[in-house]
Formats: sequence, structure tokens, C-alpha cells
Amino acid sequence: MRLINSMNRISVNYALKIFPEAICPVHDVRPSTIAAHQEAVGRVIRMMRARLDEPLTLQEMSRIAYISPYHFNRIFRQVTGIPPNQFFYALRLENAKRLLLTTNTSVTDVCFDVGYNSLGTFIRRFTGLVGLSPSRFRSLARHATHNLSIATSSRPDPPAASSPGISGTVTAPEWFAGTIFVGVFTTPIPQGAPISGTVVEQPGPYHVPSVPDGVYYILVAGLARSNDLRDYFLYETALRGGGQPILIRNGIVVGSTDLSLRPPEAFDPPILMALPLLLAGSAPRAEAKAPLTLAAASR
Repeated sequence: MRLINSMNRISVNYALKIFPEAICPVHDVRPSTIAAHQEAVGRVIRMMRARLDEPLTLQEMSRIAYISPYHFNRIFRQVTGIPPNQFFYALRLENAKRLLLTTNTSVTDVCFDVGYNSLGTFIRRFTGLVGLSPSRFRSLARHATHNLSIATSSRPDPPAASSPGISGTVTAPEWFAGTIFVGVFTTPIPQGAPISGTVVEQPGPYHVPSVPDGVYYILVAGLARSNDLRDYFLYETALRGGGQPILIRNGIVVGSTDLSLRPPEAFDPPILMALPLLLAGSAPRAEAKAPLTLAAASR
């Protein structure tokens, strides 16, 4: 606990120096330069998707982008929010999730199919970033298939907005109808268990309770109502939004907490976390052997 508090103090103190620049960049970039950067990054992401089972170094990526490794790494982070190697590993795990849910391929074969040479490394990374081990992830989805009828009224009411935490508003396209997941993470990509989170059934106000002082990223995903359970575990087509940094110090939130759902874009990092963990309340509860039920899937 002392280590966590110390890390929070360090991150808060550092954020006080850099946070204004994080919210409002001080430099302008010409539209033609932005377009060129996006084209270069898009070219690399397409190559990543084509070579998920092969090694792909930063030097190789930079050659594909026709940019030096140093500048490519910086530009990739500006466009996607995360470093290229992290994006590549996230694509691999996204593909692993798909194989686990859509095939009967063994966990060992999935490991090698997505480019890992060590089963232990694959399992550790998958568990840490998705929130469940590969075998538990597959089992959870298959067992939950038979129970999709939990009503939103069976979940407790969200805490009042005046309680400690983060409050804001979620907006979405008029045609959207489904479940909205809001999570607070320590990284710009939704991976592993969030610091805190909440689930709402329609656009509007939200409140995420129990967020300690620190620097975080708020991320939101919208899953359309579906009778296909895989849609609750695979998020290529899910609406998404947020990703902006926020600072919390002495319970006061600095930064925008309003979120807008939009269709996915080519530069979005994959959503790795198993979102039903927010319905279950936490990753440890989701690891329990009781079947997990999902909200609003068949109303």
C-alpha cells in the first residue's frame, strides 16, 4: 500500500508539470503532415495485421513507414496513443481472443498461431491484459451463453455523483441501443482490470466510484444488444471513446470527463479487457466458477 501511495504521489507531482500540455498540445501541425503521418502509421498497422505470427521489430516497422526508428516511434504514439510494439502485442492478443471463442484450437496452438514462442509468456500476458487466463476466458464465454437474461434492475443503483470518484456524461449516436462500459485505467489502452468502472444502459450521466489520486485515462465502450455472446467478448465493431488523460488530486478531477461514443477507427488500439468483468464487479469474482450473466442481451 505504501508503494502504491508513493507511486501515486510521484505520478501526481509529475502530472502537475506536464498535464497542461497533455490536455492542450502547445504546437500546431499542418493538415498535410497529419495526413502523411496517418498514412505511414496505417501502412504499418496493415502489415502488423498481416504478420501477427511473425516477429516485427521497430526497425522493420520504421522501414515500412519510410521514417527513422526514433521519429516513427514518436509519430506512432501521437497517432494511436501507444507505442508500436504495444499496439502489435495488443493485436496479437485480440486475435488470440477471437481464436479462443470461434475455434476449438487448443490454448497451446493459439499461443503459437499468434506469434508467441513461450506458452508461459503467452498465458501471463493474456491473463494480465485481458483479466482472465485463456482457458478461463473461453470457458466463461461458453458457460455464459446459456444465461443472457440478467435485468439491469438486478444491479444496484450507481453511487450518487457527490460520492468520491469521477462523474461525467456519455453521448452516443442516435441509433445506438445497448450496454455502455466506462472504465478508469492507468494506460491509454483498456487492458487488465480497471482502477474502477461502471456500466450504464443508455447515454447520459455516469459515475465511477472510488478512484484514488493519480493520473488516469477514462475509456468507454458501447456494445449493441446482441444474442451472439461473442459480441460481448470481441470488440472490433464496438463503439468506443475517451482515452483522454485526467488528473485526480485530493479528490479533485482535472481534465474532461465527458465521453462521446463513436465507431471504431483504424488507429484505435484493440480493447483487450473482458468487459463483462465490469458486470461481475472485478476480475477475481469473474474467475469464480459460477456462470457469469450479461446484461440487456435479450430484452
